Amino acid sequence: MPTNWSKLFEGDSSWLPWLTRRQRLVLVYAVVLVTLILLYTVLYNYGMRTLEGHDHSIFRSFQTVVETLTTTGFGADSPWETPIMNLFVTFIQFTGVIIGFATLRVLIIPLFERAPMDLSDRLTAKDDHVIICEYRRDSGVLLDELERLNVDYVLIESDPEEAKRLSDDGYQAIHGDPEEGAELERAMIDEASAIVTDAGDRNASIVLTALRRNDDLRVISFTDTPDHDAALRNVGADAVVSPDALIGRRLGQKTSAWADTPESMGDATVGDVRIREVLVRRDSPLAGVQIEDTALATHSDLTLVGAWIDGDLRLPVDPSEVVTPNSVLIVAGTEAAIDDVQEFAAGLRPPRRHANVVIAGMGVGGRAAYEALDEGVTATTIDSEDGRRVDVVGDVRDPETLETAGIEDASALVVTVGDDSTAMLAVAIARTLTDDIEILVRVDGTAKSPTAFDAGADYVLSTQRVSARLLARELRGEDVLTPVEQLRIVRADAAAFAGRTLDDAKPDADAGYVLVGVERDGEFLTADDVRIEDGDKLVVAGTDATIREFERQFA
Repeated sequence: MPTNWSKLFEGDSSWLPWLTRRQRLVLVYAVVLVTLILLYTVLYNYGMRTLEGHDHSIFRSFQTVVETLTTTGFGADSPWETPIMNLFVTFIQFTGVIIGFATLRVLIIPLFERAPMDLSDRLTAKDDHVIICEYRRDSGVLLDELERLNVDYVLIESDPEEAKRLSDDGYQAIHGDPEEGAELERAMIDEASAIVTDAGDRNASIVLTALRRNDDLRVISFTDTPDHDAALRNVGADAVVSPDALIGRRLGQKTSAWADTPESMGDATVGDVRIREVLVRRDSPLAGVQIEDTALATHSDLTLVGAWIDGDLRLPVDPSEVVTPNSVLIVAGTEAAIDDVQEFAAGLRPPRRHANVVIAGMGVGGRAAYEALDEGVTATTIDSEDGRRVDVVGDVRDPETLETAGIEDASALVVTVGDDSTAMLAVAIARTLTDDIEILVRVDGTAKSPTAFDAGADYVLSTQRVSARLLARELRGEDVLTPVEQLRIVRADAAAFAGRTLDDAKPDADAGYVLVGVERDGEFLTADDVRIEDGDKLVVAGTDATIREFERQFA
């Protein structure tokens, strides 16, 4: 047991680190109290035998000490004959009064009064954790994601009521101003490995304050203003993330999946092997079906490389995963086979080449979507205020505004307005004006995604969900929104796998790459029972990092 009692009562995290500081304090208090009672019991028993001449049992002495400490009486032992015993009993009485005050402060007041308390008492011991300085989105969604991935954290929240609510719900949250060094100290910044700032214009100040206390921190800053990127990096941010811009860019890329020319369809190619994203619409026969029960699982000319599910990249895909509406399947194979599965996944409305896109909302997300459009796609933009690149000034909730923008002639509508209710209404109005259009929409709340589908959207990304996953993956060194162009597909010498079937050669689920198939004499073979031979070329798909690891091991 530690000998530095002052540190122990302050919540020294090196002792029983799995307990919170308050739990350690209560435990130490209980140990001290029990030790004191036992010591007094032994001394009282010895005094009654030697000084008072009474043959006391140890249990009667224990009872008398407890009665004295709690001021409930002294039983049949009083009065005492010797001065020493009278002084000792008086000392026990004073000790009882002190213990009473201590019990009120340590146990009673925090448990039964609604007075403010130091939420840092509830923090478990930290080491190599992440400090989150404000989070202006849905904190619960982010913290759930971090806990799911076993990322240890402390959230500093400036709103006392929100901090109390999060702490009461079991999250590691404290109240304070993250610009103050004292609050960072309470969050154990010396032991932290990274800090996340999402405090608007205060980001730079928080980064500078944090780095003065721990210059080894990895710094990730969230911003709604991409123009602040250079300034935040200049003061020490290692990564600057703009979720709205990232989601807008993703929506813009989705409209380019069916552009005017085959070269702009977004396919990555190796020889005759192509890799493409295939959107599963809400009325698709694939929706609601497990991967292992679809034709993709046994198709002779196709391999399912990965899938986007609610903005999260699964690579490889668990065969038991259910294909949901809004999923994007990443398939590899011949062009003809991919075209077939794309038409099948499209549902009642066949996929079409997007030549004219309407973008509703020209904030950060809308501008990012506009810049991500393929060169062969023209865009008409709508915003409530006039500005650069705004073609139609008006309210997207007004059918006339959408008609002025040419919604009936457009093949796709990208909705990136700032309010979810406005987005829902804009989607519903657009769907009443024309059913022959693909609608891609950004929503803030995670619960709004199903509502957007009900309103008529074909593809939905939630800012709250994507932001949480983006940050969690950034902290783990992974990329959450890698477009198909950033997936690599390579041909490698298959000698290391010769004699094994494709099924036997499949990597572990956490490898992060997929064996797409085998090229042999101009043919592309994907069946699981194909036996790999010397001279074959193995086609492998994955991210840059996982492909490099594959090449390091087997090339």
